[in-house]
Amino acid sequence: MSVATSVHVPASIAVRALTDTPAGVPLLDVQRQYRTIQREVAQAIQKVCDSGRFIMGPDCEQLEQSVASYCKVPHAVACASGSDALLLALMAYGVGPGDEVLMPSYTFFATASAAWRLGAKPVFVDIEPVSFNLNPRALEALITPATKAIVPVHLYGQCADLRAIGAIARRHHLPVIEDAAQAIGAEFEGRRAGSIGDIGCLSFYPTKNLGCFGDGGLLTTTDAQLAERLRLLRAHGMQPRYYHQEVGINSRLDTLQAAVLNVKLRYLEGWTAGRQANARRYAELFAGCGLDRMLGLPVVAVNGRHVWNQYVIRVPEGRRDPLRAYLAEQKIGTEIYYPVPLHLQECFATLGYEPGSLPESERAARETLALPIFPELTAAEQQTVVQAIAAFFKNPRRGQ
Repeated sequence: MSVATSVHVPASIAVRALTDTPAGVPLLDVQRQYRTIQREVAQAIQKVCDSGRFIMGPDCEQLEQSVASYCKVPHAVACASGSDALLLALMAYGVGPGDEVLMPSYTFFATASAAWRLGAKPVFVDIEPVSFNLNPRALEALITPATKAIVPVHLYGQCADLRAIGAIARRHHLPVIEDAAQAIGAEFEGRRAGSIGDIGCLSFYPTKNLGCFGDGGLLTTTDAQLAERLRLLRAHGMQPRYYHQEVGINSRLDTLQAAVLNVKLRYLEGWTAGRQANARRYAELFAGCGLDRMLGLPVVAVNGRHVWNQYVIRVPEGRRDPLRAYLAEQKIGTEIYYPVPLHLQECFATLGYEPGSLPESERAARETLALPIFPELTAAEQQTVVQAIAAFFKNPRRGQ
């Protein structure tokens, strides 16, 4: 079985661009954001250190309440990572050996690994070419008596079509678990990501719009009983202490991470506005030099709110990897999310997928390229990015 390939671009290029390359543009610069809140973060961390309550301390409960309010749900359950959030959600519905879980193939690995770790079978669904999200029109035909859950992913900061997905799920009495790892604050028809399905799964990995200083995650739900079950499962299935109703996992959030997130959550809307402004500026800059007719630019759904965890363009077939190599030479950071769709990953070879089985997922893996979009990115840096891309396409020999 063959898989997609891509040009290797050393990760050190992006790291150098963060600090010591004035002319470069990093894909992400977490230090710029940190410097604006450094004193508040230091005070919050010191408070936790003084308390000595390093696991599931008061800051964790505060974070759960604040994120629940932000996502407009009554219940939030903090956990150790976004990957664990997906695992806990499936555990809460009793997913196990012999079950099937429907999900997109074009997404981060954790979406599928959560089902696989429970002995269930990931069933991969192709994507819509414009939104990169799960295609509802390809969904229903894949439902079988073994299907136990549907896991749509809100990729790059834009919600999947949860109206259509939800209607299908209700017809078949299936839970919808939103993988909202990249989409905190995104909206679909006026409802926040994480509030529309049965469970929402958030990630606070440092590259996310709301990122902590390590790993962290959270689950959202409108169901009180489901919330209590998630709380039980995240702490070894233990309630009360040393009495175990069932086998859970150890997925408690560090209080230090919660303290950092409580500080950062107050700034999230402003940072989101910065990302949205940068996305609009990219659209103007690309149109200004005619690249909007050559590249596939991201599109915002009319019924949604995009929070731009990533700004992902499509590059004509065969030109993406040479363009990325050229931008690396110009010290401009980029990334490919994702070069190999999950159905073609080696570890899932036993599922029997072949190249060509999910054509839109495979085409996206060959054509997409993420550009810098973080809120502290300057207009001058964006101009540098677009000018470099324009220079690449002006030379017909490049990438041939």
